[in-house]
Amino acid sequence: MRLRALLILITTSQLLACTIVPGQHMSPFSDQSSIDMPVTENNKTILKKLAIKQITAQLIVDLEKDINNKSLGKNNVVNHYFDHRIGANTIKGTPSKEPYSQYLVGPRDILNITVWEHPELTIPAGEFRSAEASGTVVGEDGNIFYPYVGIIQAAGKTVEKIREELTNKLSIYIELVQLDVRVTSYRSQRVYVVGEVVTPGIQVVKDIPLTVLEAVNGAGGLKPEADSRNITLTRNDKVYSINLLSLYEGGDLSQNVLLESGDVLHIPDREFNKVFVIGETNLVNSFAGGTNITQRSRSIFMNKGRLTLTEALSDSGGINQETADAARIFVFRGGTVNGKPEIFHLDALSPDALLLADRFPLQPRDVIYVDRAEGMRWNQIIAQIQPTVTLLNSFDGSLKIKPFRAAP
Repeated sequence: MRLRALLILITTSQLLACTIVPGQHMSPFSDQSSIDMPVTENNKTILKKLAIKQITAQLIVDLEKDINNKSLGKNNVVNHYFDHRIGANTIKGTPSKEPYSQYLVGPRDILNITVWEHPELTIPAGEFRSAEASGTVVGEDGNIFYPYVGIIQAAGKTVEKIREELTNKLSIYIELVQLDVRVTSYRSQRVYVVGEVVTPGIQVVKDIPLTVLEAVNGAGGLKPEADSRNITLTRNDKVYSINLLSLYEGGDLSQNVLLESGDVLHIPDREFNKVFVIGETNLVNSFAGGTNITQRSRSIFMNKGRLTLTEALSDSGGINQETADAARIFVFRGGTVNGKPEIFHLDALSPDALLLADRFPLQPRDVIYVDRAEGMRWNQIIAQIQPTVTLLNSFDGSLKIKPFRAAP
């Protein structure tokens, strides 16, 4: 009898306990988080429970008042996520704009020097050789040698300055010198384009100014995986942050920086710019993405740093109408960039609430959780207790506990 009473007590306690329900769920009556989160207040990090904010029309109005919640907002959190994820300390903004100057000849450049009516000076190596093959190479010391003139310094000078110097020195031997100088092959100044472009590599600086936009286009353009908002430009010992999206869509020409020799332009990937959708959403087959895996929880990339709550729910297959509690959709925000973690709650029991969700902007690393309906939890409890009840009835048949019927 004691054993039977003990078993009955255990069964009853399991029936009343919510913790036996497998999986995750939020307390239906809680208005704050169950765990402490690190929060930055007054330049100090403290631990506190977070209030759960309701996604209402007033909240949307308040969010849209802040321009930084817009995609092209200067201090949009997406524009600062690069520093956080790799520990960089980029300079927000572009280098000071230098006035454009003419191309300066450098070591390894090849010059084509033409002296009219004096072919022996113009093509000393033969008339069938290319201009590049027969041109004058600027040495590593920056000097060139030319007949009757000797050695002159070419590096650091414009072609006009070199032409003037050669003309003055040849005029001693040739009357009315007609001389032209041009760069046949640009080889001294280089810019390096790396990262998520079609053809990363070296871009040569020529007499036409090379800008960020031209360098990216010269590398074949951005890949779909590129993060155009957080391009970095390394110049000397400084790293600058460039937002190409502001140039493409906002017309901010200050982002189209004039590049200099030795610059490194890095286009990062968008791997960290994504949100996570878990909970009671519909199964999605990712065959279109290159795999044949059916999954419920998904990671969704933010296109150009933009994604709304409705878009994320839709891309994850939508809310499961059989198992989900549409009135309990949560957005968990860690606040890793700005130190302001937040929790938001959307009551989408009425589908028109998705209109509010479509104006609720997400941030990188947001976690969207669709809770399970209470009836589904009750059925889980019954499914767990049913084997125990069957076991108790199998002792001698004297314990007349009828199986529970699952809640509809």
